[in-house]
Amino acid sequence: MSSDLLQIYDQWQQRLVEELPAAIELRHRIHAEPRVSHDESDTARLVTEALGAPDVPSIAGAGRVVRIGPSTGPSIALRGELDALPIREETNVPWSSVNGAMHACGHDVHLAALVAVARAARSLPLPCALLAVLQHSEETFPSGAYELLEAGAFAGHDVRAFLGVHLQPRLAEGVAAATAGPVNASSDEFEIVVEGRGGHAGYPHLTQDPVVALAQVVVALQHIVARNVDPTRAAVITVGTLSAGSAANVVPGRAEARGSLRALHPDDREFLHRRLVEVSEQVAAAHGCRAEVRLTIGEPALVNDRRLAEACEPWLAKSGFVPGEAFRSCGADDFAYYGAAGPTLMAFVGTGSGADDSPGLHHPRFLPSDLSVHHVAQAMIAAAVAAFEDLAR
Repeated sequence: MSSDLLQIYDQWQQRLVEELPAAIELRHRIHAEPRVSHDESDTARLVTEALGAPDVPSIAGAGRVVRIGPSTGPSIALRGELDALPIREETNVPWSSVNGAMHACGHDVHLAALVAVARAARSLPLPCALLAVLQHSEETFPSGAYELLEAGAFAGHDVRAFLGVHLQPRLAEGVAAATAGPVNASSDEFEIVVEGRGGHAGYPHLTQDPVVALAQVVVALQHIVARNVDPTRAAVITVGTLSAGSAANVVPGRAEARGSLRALHPDDREFLHRRLVEVSEQVAAAHGCRAEVRLTIGEPALVNDRRLAEACEPWLAKSGFVPGEAFRSCGADDFAYYGAAGPTLMAFVGTGSGADDSPGLHHPRFLPSDLSVHHVAQAMIAAAVAAFEDLAR
């Protein structure tokens, strides 16, 4: 740790404390007025006003990029997510949402922390610029991260690192993890349509039952990961919906399933794509039916840059966080797309109580405390200073 970076770090943390009351108030406003993916313009305006940059132009919809520090030269990008989920909130706090949407993934905390960090940085002698990235549509397709990159949002900024911090209830409060390598899975969706021959439920021998065939496909899919993927490398195939028929005494002619396919490693992802089609078609054929598989390709795996992760760990410790074990999950985040444009680092900050039944991400009662705004902001500063340190090597 150089003396210059230590001084910047200390000043940044001191000024952060001054920004926290306003940041917590902003968190409550964002939480009370959530906007779902592709409808976040109101939230973007609220946040840019808090950043003192109300006139910054929109990019690819509601996205915004606010540059702080040197107006030219290299920069590091720090992301906050604008969107909420279409979940009806059940927290009953005075600032809960009542519009049928909810910040159930911590994006309200991330945004408030980003604002506090950016405002605290304005008077600091930053070694390079800081980009406050207000990203839309993290929770759905098409991905906001992908759209920002496609729209050239970072052209002219010479971004040397993309940084993010995410709340994680699977980690205890006070724990932070910056793990090198893959930390979130790729996420793709699939639809399987099985066509058979319908008929009377009392004459099954005259039918080719797509319901039975699809049921066998669903069971067979579970064996793809269990018996084909190295058990030390995480992958998941989940069937989330099944639909067929409209009457109890009729064999329908068609049955459908939809699900999610996730993998931490690109070669496993490609293998799962291929086997999903092979197993579905062949199992359906064994039951006299025909299967068609449609894949919707989502975000890639999120891979943390090793140098950034290793540089970040001592700064997290200096911030008072308890170091956690290497944290990886088969959750997904479109932050992964930034890896195509530069080194990435996603740190995770714990909000967990230790109880397995406590509300997790995407739960209608998920509500991290206001202290989490401070914790996320501290982790953002640690990641930023680590990126400055890495640039100086």
